[in-house]
Amino acid sequence: MLIGLGAFEIAPLHVAAKQYKLRMPTTFTNATLILPDRIVPNASLIEDGGRIAALGERIAPVGEVIDLRGRYLAPGFVELHVHGGDGADFMDGTAEAFRTVCRCHARHGTTSLTPTSTVATFADYLQFLKLCDELYEADTGGARILGGHLYGPYFHPPAKGCHPDAEFVQPNPQQDDELLAFAGRGVVTLTIAPESPGTERLTREAAKRGLLVTAGHSYCTFQQVEAALGWGVRHVDHLFCAMSDRAKLRPAQSFPMRAGLMEATLYFDELTTEVIADGMHLSPELLKLAYKAKSADRLAIVCDAMRAVDMPDGEYFFGRDGTGERIRRRGTVGVTLDGAGLASGVMGQDHGVRTMHFAAGVPLVEAIRMATLTPARILKRDAEIGSLAVGKRADLVILDAALNVEDVYIGGRRIESR
Repeated sequence: MLIGLGAFEIAPLHVAAKQYKLRMPTTFTNATLILPDRIVPNASLIEDGGRIAALGERIAPVGEVIDLRGRYLAPGFVELHVHGGDGADFMDGTAEAFRTVCRCHARHGTTSLTPTSTVATFADYLQFLKLCDELYEADTGGARILGGHLYGPYFHPPAKGCHPDAEFVQPNPQQDDELLAFAGRGVVTLTIAPESPGTERLTREAAKRGLLVTAGHSYCTFQQVEAALGWGVRHVDHLFCAMSDRAKLRPAQSFPMRAGLMEATLYFDELTTEVIADGMHLSPELLKLAYKAKSADRLAIVCDAMRAVDMPDGEYFFGRDGTGERIRRRGTVGVTLDGAGLASGVMGQDHGVRTMHFAAGVPLVEAIRMATLTPARILKRDAEIGSLAVGKRADLVILDAALNVEDVYIGGRRIESR
């Protein structure tokens, strides 16, 4: 039975030695809690057995006590769209590469993520999905894997962006079903271009199996997005990037200008979306527009980062090492080798939170929600993660006043990779 304390709840705590023999409860005191709708100073949170057991302003400490001295205590970040970090890419196709990326992003406050593939060969996709399945919810030493994001095979090739020129798979029932056999663990998210032939059957089948179906890397029209909503598309990848542009939608001597994926994303309330908030892909004005049009409840922060996160400037493969697309890290973003275009992110999700709050002026509570509860809801995992609430997993991030990550706990366990 839960005991209410104002707006907070306290769950009765059992003797740790009886219930959890290996670890005592932990009490974080003098914390500034970031809840989904408000900030609460001078509060405490108790973690017990990997879960949040109590939080509020008047709680007697138990077990180990950690004094946060007024620092922020936020839920762990949930990442929808990430390719690599620390010199590794999920498409490298090894369990160690997966663990390396997960440890890297845990340093930046990400406690749960969906590994995201790149354009590759069919065999590479299968290996990626197998590893996502094998490492689902496993101890990676870093961020928890929530299942894979199958991203690449169903792009519209002219909208591929910086992805490698490998295999773009045209939807067909045999190959589709081979990939969708991993639904639920190996793959939880699927990106499609609505204009591609055969996409309706693929989308309906993926939605029926419980996948989040998203639209991305597409030059589709407004009408094609509207049709895709009826098939089961519910999310759009990185708003404003690699999507319908005016040149594609108004060819010579063809008037009036037509609306495409970008406009449809802003128009349809049924669609959630995401922004790469690294300060380079999108200006503060575009971030403000996305926030105003979609709200913090339908807009997630993503890093879309590749293997150059926490690495020095230089050339790296985007995608599988040795066979992906070569791009260059230059400061806080990836660029094509000729420097003419952007090519993936190189910063963690914490950087995106800081950009949304300090550069775009989004209130702190909502900037944090866009990196936590909103992506958790998009993935339908918000009953377990995404906010500070009794009973949820004790995925915690300690932030200083400048929103720099100072410590990370996943399931109540401090991540030592920092």
